[in-house]
Amino acid sequence: MKFTHLFGIGAIALSAVACTTNPITGRSSLQLANNSEILTMSAQEYKTTLSKGKVITGTADAKRVVNVGSRIKNAAERYYQNIGRTSDLANYSWEFNLLQSSELNAWCMPGGKVAVYTGILPITKDDNGLAVVMGHEVSHALAGHGNERISQAMMAQYGGALLGGAISNAQWASVFQKVYPIGSQVALLKYGRGQESEADEMGLYLMSMAGYDPRAAVPFWNRMEGASSGSRQPEFLSTHPSPETRISDINKDLPKALEYYKAAGGKI
Repeated sequence: MKFTHLFGIGAIALSAVACTTNPITGRSSLQLANNSEILTMSAQEYKTTLSKGKVITGTADAKRVVNVGSRIKNAAERYYQNIGRTSDLANYSWEFNLLQSSELNAWCMPGGKVAVYTGILPITKDDNGLAVVMGHEVSHALAGHGNERISQAMMAQYGGALLGGAISNAQWASVFQKVYPIGSQVALLKYGRGQESEADEMGLYLMSMAGYDPRAAVPFWNRMEGASSGSRQPEFLSTHPSPETRISDINKDLPKALEYYKAAGGKI
């Protein structure tokens, strides 16, 4: 992968593109990297990950993953179209796959490359629970959390030199590879708690826009916490806020989510 255009940004360009506002949550974040390059690398890594694992196709569960993911994707595209930000998703190439694994995990790479592990399906229980998981993971991609993590790492390491445009492509590439380890699953990217909380909120709204009942979120997260009780915490929960904080935040966001759900034809 060449990094010639990934981070070749001077001070003037930085002032124009550094701050990105999430159109669903309103949160602003620093995103300095070239998204098209990130999407290209993610697509390559996703293909490699699928080739090394066992992809389940043709089963009822595999079809559920595709159907739920497609509805969430369609809801996101409608929302972005309605607010005039269709270009945000122009380079997305969505995929939804079920992978054989006992891990309680799911992830979405930048560009809409989604994987759900079979191990989490008993916790999701039904389509509403699955929509909680997939809405959350899709939100990480839509919110540009990968780009944000790269930018945070660069600012922490190089600070003012970055703003002055004095950072080489090799230095940018080095940080990129630490945040998104080349040759390993991009799913291993560690998001911050603020990003996880934003994905919880955004995912709640997306699943509701797609016609899934957001009231399934609290029972799902309770089941996830119960499944990890007395054992090593699943990667899916590793950087999340405390269970109490998460549930409190979900309950706070639920009235707005129910408005989206009702607008999508859901019964309150």
